[in-house]
Amino acid sequence: MDLHADRNPANRYDLTISMTRRYFASQLPPTGGVVTLSERESRHAIQVMRVQVGEPMTLFDGKGSEASATVCLINRNECQCETAAPRVVDREASLRLDLGIALPKPDRRQDLIERLTELGVNSITPLLAARSQRPPSEKRIEKLKRYVLEACKQCGRNRLMHIAPGESANRFLTQHSSVGQSTTPLRLIAQPGHQSLSVDSFQKYDHVIAAIGPEGGWTEDEVQLAVEQGFTPIDLGPRIYRIETAATLIAAVAALKI
Repeated sequence: MDLHADRNPANRYDLTISMTRRYFASQLPPTGGVVTLSERESRHAIQVMRVQVGEPMTLFDGKGSEASATVCLINRNECQCETAAPRVVDREASLRLDLGIALPKPDRRQDLIERLTELGVNSITPLLAARSQRPPSEKRIEKLKRYVLEACKQCGRNRLMHIAPGESANRFLTQHSSVGQSTTPLRLIAQPGHQSLSVDSFQKYDHVIAAIGPEGGWTEDEVQLAVEQGFTPIDLGPRIYRIETAATLIAAVAALKI
């Protein structure tokens, strides 16, 4: 595949991103060619954005590449584009951040997912903790993935944030244990009354795994298990935050790592 990586920091903030419409295409021809957008993307382009033949756009594959394109055909529910050869444009965060989150209520999830996508979070695992109300259904998980896609289109990110299947908090903590592992990412669990989170917390690490509990908080058993598995409890500040605020705060601090 004839791709070249563009890691120029200026491209992370290229203002042309907001001026050129972006659409998702899971497969980009290695040397360029015609791409038919999915039914969902085609409907959005035709019915919402009112694209016309000859208009420029950018296609991205969700795996790190993007390609300049021009609309070449519009039918009722089909939009085709002529694309140039794709290139890898890296707008990812310098620090890999994987979050386990006991998700808030459905009406508050979209904003959470959008903010974390924009901040460059690598993955989110929905957690079922002891004080969680209910696990997210498969249908809800698919909705979260759509939020990720729309956020990537808006912010210029070329790699989709991964939404993992939901799992128990105990399994997440045990699966990401530092016990017996030679390489050690920084493992954090948000819990009041412990050391404070700061940018300096992340300076020695390229990978952080963090767990954020439900509205009712973690149980003592869950915190004890986390500590036994190598997680460090951190205090996010003097106030009690909503789940989405806590997750965004951790992601924002991680994004400040130089």
